[in-house]
Amino acid sequence: MKKFVLFFLLALTASSSLQAKKQQPIVVAYIASWGSQRMPDPTLMTHINYAFGKVTDTFDGMTIQNTDFLRKVMKLKEQNPKLKIILSIGGWTAGNFSEMAANPDFRMGFARDCKKAVDEYGLDGIDIDWEYPTSNEAGISCSPDDTDNFTLLMRDLRQVLGKKTLLTIATIADAKFIDFKACMKYLDFVNIMAYDVANPPYHHTTLYRSSLSGRITVDEAVKAHIKAGVPRNRLTLGMPLYGRGAGSNKVLGSFVKTGETGGKYQRKWDDVGKVPYLAGDDGKLVLAYDSPVSLAYKCEYIKEMGLLGGMYWECTEDNDMLEGMRAIWLYLMK
Repeated sequence: MKKFVLFFLLALTASSSLQAKKQQPIVVAYIASWGSQRMPDPTLMTHINYAFGKVTDTFDGMTIQNTDFLRKVMKLKEQNPKLKIILSIGGWTAGNFSEMAANPDFRMGFARDCKKAVDEYGLDGIDIDWEYPTSNEAGISCSPDDTDNFTLLMRDLRQVLGKKTLLTIATIADAKFIDFKACMKYLDFVNIMAYDVANPPYHHTTLYRSSLSGRITVDEAVKAHIKAGVPRNRLTLGMPLYGRGAGSNKVLGSFVKTGETGGKYQRKWDDVGKVPYLAGDDGKLVLAYDSPVSLAYKCEYIKEMGLLGGMYWECTEDNDMLEGMRAIWLYLMK
């Protein structure tokens, strides 16, 4: 009996030790150089992705938007010394990737500019947000060779940046356009943009498939990336801090920040998709958004699936109480 008890205690101690060594989730916060420039609370995140850098018009280098603001963001390390700050290059409608990635000299010139920025500003990494290789949906140039050239770009970036500098990418929810199996040996982790997949009357970021879901759900997006070859523990789930579907409507456009419906819309909850939305008089969705409750469901999903952590776009879209950012931090990290 004593031997059994001793064995049990040893097993329990080993289990507790493994739990203690389990990797803490990360929280990646995008911050835009052109926004209100309200500085985020750096204690609510582990990583900041500064948006954006751009591929030069000569295709052989990179420039950074609003470097004065970047310097201010870098000073957030004084409040959180463990904070990692990454320069994100690209974004929607950001072109010149296809031409750059297709040419070995251009790729190396671009990679050297990235390395120069890392050294000059004290950055912790580079994030590539090419939307999307082989696609001209965003009105940018593309080529059938983009997917293969993307892999070569990751290879060259890793070579020039070295092993200690973070290299990450942002990807479409569907896990299209990238050869993940070829790229993962160069990448630290992948940020899934699990949002913007639908317009009203459909919701753009349902957790599970419901009658309101767009072309793909959060759950389907994660599983698509895993199937494509991304390890679970190197995936972050992207969540929106903004509402989609507002258009030029001032009430809907400011709802996430103010919580005011103007008496014109009803708050609704999709219990299958696990998301809130605003509906008009006809009951149809007019604004899709996330709330602290739906973010809690997504954070629990992140933990259940064994993902690396969460990501969100974008800090200044949150309200003045930082309810979205605080919810993500609380439910992921606490």
